[in-house]
Amino acid sequence: MKGIKTMSKQQNLNLKKQMSPYEKANTKDSIWQLINTLAPLIILWFLAYKSLSISYFLTLFFAIFAAGFVIRTFIIFHDCCHQSFFKNRRVNAILGTITGVITLFPYSQWKHEHSVHHATSSNLDKRGVGDIWVMTVKEYMDAPRSTKIAYRIYRNPLVMFGLGPIYLFLIKNRFNRKGARKKERMNTYITNISILALSIGLSLIIGWKAFLIVQGTILFISGAAGIWLFYVQHTFEDSYFEEDEKWEYVKAAVEGSSFYKLPKLLQWLTGNIGYHHVHHLSPRVPNYMLEQAHNNTLPLQHVPTITLATSLSSLKFRLWDEDNKVFVSFKAIKQTSLKEKVSTT
Repeated sequence: MKGIKTMSKQQNLNLKKQMSPYEKANTKDSIWQLINTLAPLIILWFLAYKSLSISYFLTLFFAIFAAGFVIRTFIIFHDCCHQSFFKNRRVNAILGTITGVITLFPYSQWKHEHSVHHATSSNLDKRGVGDIWVMTVKEYMDAPRSTKIAYRIYRNPLVMFGLGPIYLFLIKNRFNRKGARKKERMNTYITNISILALSIGLSLIIGWKAFLIVQGTILFISGAAGIWLFYVQHTFEDSYFEEDEKWEYVKAAVEGSSFYKLPKLLQWLTGNIGYHHVHHLSPRVPNYMLEQAHNNTLPLQHVPTITLATSLSSLKFRLWDEDNKVFVSFKAIKQTSLKEKVSTT
């Protein structure tokens, strides 16, 4: 069997067809995942609250684990957006809205943006919706100073993983996108009202300070981890980016999305989303079927693979080098520019 990068267009299409046996949701498995996700989340949230009277460090301990289950809840929300968690579209929409309240994401709006992300991922001519801001080397070099500064601030880890979750949860997700239809706008309003009602209710029961400490800690940790997962799944050295005329869906899925090989516990908590290449190849595969699809499909075992240790190197990748087809750092671009100046003098 050929490696992914040497497969023909027809072989790539056949690869996508091989996902069809895994694209069917299993109601029993979906219900069990709901139970083993939401029940521990509620218990850990309660323990985090009760531990406030003992020590915030103990609260932080419980909050870290609760954050893992918030991520797992988001994966359920994510599957609902792809209509892959349950067979019934209405059930997916209802559950997606409920889990959207828990994770602070409006179901209909995010469903639209994420669908665009899947349809345009790694397409240099169609960036900007549902993805991380990525500039090419040429774009960056030709950009005005203000844009360069803005881009550097945006790509700074403290901003992306520190301020990013706060902005995403509290600001961006609370507003409708431009051009949203009535049904989508109403879903955002319902989500916002539900979040507000739940927050007020819990604040009245346990006190607003306790609520903000517990909920704020859990959501910040889960948000930072969630953004990291999304970032590292598309930002690795030999990723895939092409202009629209050369862009291919299957190549974008299996070459532009990584296999993030995590320890089993983290793999379980993150709903197998580390098998991101499989998910992008076929979004209709439920999260609990991703590993099986990967293991039973030989070409998918030759995709870019990263681990917890090697993924840390992704932090230095800031720009896409169109000529060499790799991500590079700001430092590498600076060194290249200095070499070019020396060679011309």
